[in-house]
Amino acid sequence: MSAVAAHLPAVRHRPLAGIGLILVMGLWFVTLDTTAKYLGQVLPIIVGLFARYAVQALLMGGWLALRLLRGGSNLFRTAHPRFQLLRGTLLLATSALLFLGIRNMPVAEFTAVGMLSPVLVTVLAAIFLHEKVSPLRLALVAGGFAGALIVVRPGAGIFGWVALIPLTMALVYAGFQLLTRRLSNLEHPLTTHFYTGLVGALVVGAILAFQPASAWDAVRNAPPSIWALLMLVGVAGTVGHLCLILAVGMAPMATLMPFTFLQLGFASVAGYLVFNHVPDGWAFVGIAVVGVCGATSVWLNLRESAAAQRIAPADSALTPD
Repeated sequence: MSAVAAHLPAVRHRPLAGIGLILVMGLWFVTLDTTAKYLGQVLPIIVGLFARYAVQALLMGGWLALRLLRGGSNLFRTAHPRFQLLRGTLLLATSALLFLGIRNMPVAEFTAVGMLSPVLVTVLAAIFLHEKVSPLRLALVAGGFAGALIVVRPGAGIFGWVALIPLTMALVYAGFQLLTRRLSNLEHPLTTHFYTGLVGALVVGAILAFQPASAWDAVRNAPPSIWALLMLVGVAGTVGHLCLILAVGMAPMATLMPFTFLQLGFASVAGYLVFNHVPDGWAFVGIAVVGVCGATSVWLNLRESAAAQRIAPADSALTPD
């Protein structure tokens, strides 16, 4: 066992608690999306992005420092800075596309197209990792895209070019997931969570420093309620990802991941409560198709991963430590 693996959290096998955390995660992520949409109407997007990552870096940095002061391991130390930089950059790009796209699309429809990531992982894995793609997986990819087309209905003049933003976001996030999947055993998840926030805060902070005076005036003149919403964006992103980290320490991924697609229902409710938007009948059909294809794709990925892990111990006996 490597030094990094020795510090990884152990699975405690509490599936109901894990599922509960996944549901809470979905609520926090929908809160993030909804708040980002509202802030995008009153502040430059770059300001919301900075709040998202600066709050995560501060909260996680404080947590890791407290662990260290109490005699815990130094989780600030990273053995793979290039991995942390690339991973943080991919997630930052995902967030930038989210903030840009959700300002121009309803929450539920944007969330549905954005959740094509699990089926896109199948395509990227075939291209870059040369993994074989079964006919069922190809059908899920086609079905997921068909669902997204039903939601946005190109040519109907509903969303126009804006509909490409959540699709691009899903593609970038799929790359992020693929990288994380391949390299997840390199670092403690809390270390990675801290550096994700730090990379985002540094990159966006550098860009923010060169914003025109009008952007800074908008920030300075914002009422306390807007500042509170900026904090909420950062807390929602940070806590949402922490819920995921804690959940995977309590139950197998195959048990948890299908429940992430309940986020589509949460997004529909949030869109109605905050913006008085209700998806039409065709949009609901498309959302359901994306949800079913995505959840099935996740289940297949995790079932195969579990099978590989069961085989691994037998293989390891044939090789030296």
